Order: sequence, then C-alpha cells, then structure tokens
Amino acid sequence: MPKDDPLNFVDNKKYTDRLKTARKVTGQDDAIAIAKGKVNSISVVVGAQDFRFIGGSVGSASGEAFIAGVQVAIESKSPFIFFSCSGGQRMMESSIALMQMSRTALAVNELKKNNIPYIVILTNPTTGGVTASWAMLGDILIAEPKATIGFAGRRVIQDTVKETLPEEFQTAEYVKEHGGIDLVIERKYLNSTVGTLLSVLMKKAEKQVNNTSDVITVDKSLQSAS
Repeated sequence: MPKDDPLNFVDNKKYTDRLKTARKVTGQDDAIAIAKGKVNSISVVVGAQDFRFIGGSVGSASGEAFIAGVQVAIESKSPFIFFSCSGGQRMMESSIALMQMSRTALAVNELKKNNIPYIVILTNPTTGGVTASWAMLGDILIAEPKATIGFAGRRVIQDTVKETLPEEFQTAEYVKEHGGIDLVIERKYLNSTVGTLLSVLMKKAEKQVNNTSDVITVDKSLQSAS
C-alpha cells in the first residue's frame, strides 16, 4: 500500500488524521474495496467506492486497488464490475491523485485487450476525475435513478458558459437521454440486469478469444506505485 500523506499536505486537519478517521468509520484501508463473487453463477471480480471515505476520493491507494482488481479479473478470466461513488481525485495528494486517472484508464485497456467484460454501475454521486477515467470506460454503463453524473460541478459550468442549465442537468436520466450512458436501473433490478448482460458479454468474449492466437498479459508497468 502506498505511503500515507506522500506530499505532507498542509490543511486545517492533518491528512493522516483524516485517513485514520475514515478508516475507523469504514473499516477499510482506503476508498475502494475489491472482492470476488458470483452473479447468476458467473464468477466476477467486483470493486466499489465508499463515499464515507473522504468522499470516495481517489488517491494513490485507490488507484492501486483498482489496478489490483483488474489484475485479478484478467488472471481469473472473470468479468470486472465496478460501483463508482466519488467526488473525484483526492486534493491532499495533488498530482499523484491526478496520475491515477491515466493509470486506471490504462488498466481498463488491459481488460479490453484480454476480452474481459467490464461493467460500471454509476451511483450517486459519480463526479470529477472518475468520470474522466475508469467510470466512463465500461463496455456497459449503468446508472442508478437520479444519480449525479458529471465532471465539473453545476455552478462551475454555469459560471463558465454564462447560461442557466436545465433543472435535470447531470442527472442519470439526462445523461442517458444525451447518449452518455446505456441504462438507468433501480438497485433492486441490478442483479438480474447485470446477470443477463454478463451472459451476452461472456459469449462475445469467448468468440473473440477463439478467433485470435495472441496471448495478452497484464502490463507489469501498471503495478508500479506512484
């Protein structure tokens, strides 16, 4: 796990203290947890962000966790399902946090090279750097109803474009209507929906594997810490 507070960030409260509090509240080392399980008898690797951990923000440890999940999915030839819930990159880690956007995007590319299905469930909120990296790179993008999805905040955009935005701007329904995501599904229907999608995606992936003689492995450079 990467070093806590690599930049000795100056704040009205020590970053290390914020981490201690978040770890006590969530019982996790950082904002992302990775697990293995099954959906409709299909083995999967699942990742999820916990908004209680400093707003689900992404720093070096979260980047490492995401990449580790990708590696497990590739090695086990299991679909990777990720539940996003984040305010974006963690300001206490500055450029190190921003680096995770490209690192995780490269990791997603490894999934695609290995024909591993990748489904993202966008929960409320999914904003900032995650929408400019892994959260919007899934083979299928599913959002929960009324979830806020966007990069910059509503006020920032309004002040920039000098226009009043629609009331429903950046809601899951609005983003779907404008082609940004594939589905808006209530949580109680996610299991059956994801199960059906995985059945289709796994058949497609199997055909692609049978049609190629190339063996592609995980890019080891992704394993290097920031």
